[in-house]
Parts: sequence; structure tokens; C-alpha cells
Amino acid sequence: MPPKKPYWHPVLSGIGLGLVLVLAFYVSGRGIGATGGITRLIALLHETMAPARTAQTQYFTAYLGEGIFSYLVLLLGGLLLGSFFSAWQAGDLQLSVLRGPGISRLSRLILAFSGGVLVGFAARLARGCTSGQALVGGAQLSLGAWVFMAGIFLGGFGAAWLVRRQWL
Repeated sequence: MPPKKPYWHPVLSGIGLGLVLVLAFYVSGRGIGATGGITRLIALLHETMAPARTAQTQYFTAYLGEGIFSYLVLLLGGLLLGSFFSAWQAGDLQLSVLRGPGISRLSRLILAFSGGVLVGFAARLARGCTSGQALVGGAQLSLGAWVFMAGIFLGGFGAAWLVRRQWL
């Protein structure tokens, strides 16, 4: 395996992300967010499996207009491609489960999946994920976005205190 290269500089990456956000506002008139694309994909899947039921569900019908070519769905594709490119460029592209010595691989996967489902559900309740709330709402100086991010950090510190022994 070739030696790992350094990851992209975090400040330059942040500037690049900010430029992508400005470009998204310029091109589409809207910001970026990951859960919006996932919600659109789930709505399309729901429509494929149960079209009559989907037509009766106001939540799903609101996400069906742009279809698979919604800019948020394309953003997800770009996110996946960019993640793979970044890992490949750094020489760190591998399939692995990061875990501490105090937790099994299966337990780590169950906890990660459960946490992802919980955060995804909470993001839909909050009407946006961390990318939508923090980047877009924060850039617009939305008080709700700043409160959301404070909650994310406080929740992260609280959760870290509960699971820290798994990583030691």
C-alpha cells in the first residue's frame, strides 16, 4: 500500500465549500443540504412502490417535482464522488470500520447506524441537516440555525462523554 498523503488543508477546503455555497445561491437561488436530496430519493422510491399512497401523502408530494435531477440529489452524487476522490488522492481509500479496542465491529456498526437514523430523523424535524442549517442558515445569520448548531455541539459533547470508553 502506498504511503498516505496529507489531507486537503482544512482552511482551503472551508473556503472551497464557501465558494460552492455562493455558487449554489447564484445558480439555483437556494443553498445546499444533504437531507433534502435523501428525502427526494426516498419520495421517488415511495412513488415507485406505492404511487396511489404517495399521491395522498402531502409530505412526499412536496418532494417529487424535480425528480432525480433535483440539484440536491445531484449534490449527493457530487458529495460521494468528492469523498472518494479525496480519499483516493490521500492514499486512504479503503473499506474499514473505525473503532476503539473496547467495542466490537458489529456493535460499532449498530451504533453508527442507529446514530445516523436518529440524526436523520432529527434533521427532518429541524427542517434541515447540519449542512443546510449551519452553512445556509448560518450564512444568512438565522438565529434558529445558530441555536441548532449550539445544540449539535452540546449534544456531541454529551454523547462523547457517554461513549468515550469505547474508544480508549
